[in-house]
Amino acid sequence: MRSGRNKQAALCIALMALFLLSACGSHTGLAGTSSTQGSNTISVVAAENFYGSIVRQIGGKHVSVTSMLADPNVDPHSYESNVDQVKAVARAQLVIANGGGYDDWMDKLLSSTPSSERKVIKGFDVAPNKLPDNEHVWYSPDNAKNIASAIADTLKTLDTAHAAEYAQNLIIFERELSKINQKMDEIRSKYANAPVGLTETILRYQTGPMGLRVLTPDEFQKALAEGNDPPANTVITAENQINQRQIKVFIYNQQTQSAITTKLMSDARARNIPVVPVTETMPPDQTYQSWMLTQLEKVEQALASNK
Repeated sequence: MRSGRNKQAALCIALMALFLLSACGSHTGLAGTSSTQGSNTISVVAAENFYGSIVRQIGGKHVSVTSMLADPNVDPHSYESNVDQVKAVARAQLVIANGGGYDDWMDKLLSSTPSSERKVIKGFDVAPNKLPDNEHVWYSPDNAKNIASAIADTLKTLDTAHAAEYAQNLIIFERELSKINQKMDEIRSKYANAPVGLTETILRYQTGPMGLRVLTPDEFQKALAEGNDPPANTVITAENQINQRQIKVFIYNQQTQSAITTKLMSDARARNIPVVPVTETMPPDQTYQSWMLTQLEKVEQALASNK
């Protein structure tokens, strides 16, 4: 354990990091969520709330989790930490982030609150299935399975007394996770090769396994995912695909809308093309599995309504 003086020094450094991060642009702050089980629990910080959901399911009553990015109505690429969140990172025994360039701000918080005892898991590093230039690895249920396994192994290391419980909770998690793959298989069996439009790359981890044919230019999706304006020719292509009804469903990222995506959504609705929202972070009062299943069901319903 670190001495009280070292803890105070780490906290001071963390608070300095807070002000440095807050000064980098005028971004909207995202309120985190936390669950406190007791003083004997493992203190966990999840950069994103979907990872918070996974660790809660596996850790159960033995973990206290703070999720930083927890608002599905705000662009997760813009982040501004607050004092409580910086303190949570400073005292965390386990930190779970995505990595892969998605949440580099967490690296700054970790480096500014050093701890030799803290464990860190990055979903991108653990995920076996990575698409090119696409850090949204949590959208793959197979990746989520591997990440959950890494979380269970780490909790067993931190708390050997409850290792059997973590193992059992992992089995339960995987059982619920299998329902996502089942739903994706159902959609594939009914709608394989159906043409769809995407505003961003986040759903590519699911459209591929479902056999859906994404027509929207890759450059368009990547530009929006990175917060940039897409090339003009790709915008024209996306507009033509809607105006000529070349796609069956238009799927957009609800958290990173722009004037371009708003117009495309309006055009799609005007031509009776179903519009389906998806989010990068999990809505409140859901689990990772229920979130993914709800979105997939909406995609399925949209495809069924526009055969």
